[in-house]
Amino acid sequence: MNPMNANKNVNHVRAGSPLLSGLLYASVWLAAGAVLLSLLLHYGGLKEDGLPAGALGIHGISTLAGGFVSGKRSGFKGWYYGGALGLIYGLLVLIISFLAADAALSSRTALLLLIAALAGSFGGMIGVNWKK
Repeated sequence: MNPMNANKNVNHVRAGSPLLSGLLYASVWLAAGAVLLSLLLHYGGLKEDGLPAGALGIHGISTLAGGFVSGKRSGFKGWYYGGALGLIYGLLVLIISFLAADAALSSRTALLLLIAALAGSFGGMIGVNWKK
């Protein structure tokens, strides 16, 4: 048996679920976005009044990326996996903000959940249809 062909017979196993993978990627994008927002606030022309809109944009981009990964890893029902990822992500962000900063529920809470669910679903649809 040729050692070069030995790898072709091995089945590839995916580690982790699509949702956990998506949450990991969304967290990385969230961290990068937080660093970018803080740099723009310190060195750029960004004022503190623009932080809430910037934060919602970062959450949207993060869930879009996480939904993309979830959809791509699942291979089917990208809207479902992406939307579920968006809702889980949004709930985690709300729980952390409540515990860390004693943030109350408001209309901004509903907006965050809506943006996260829609962006995650859209990312999942793109990810499941992405060519390998």
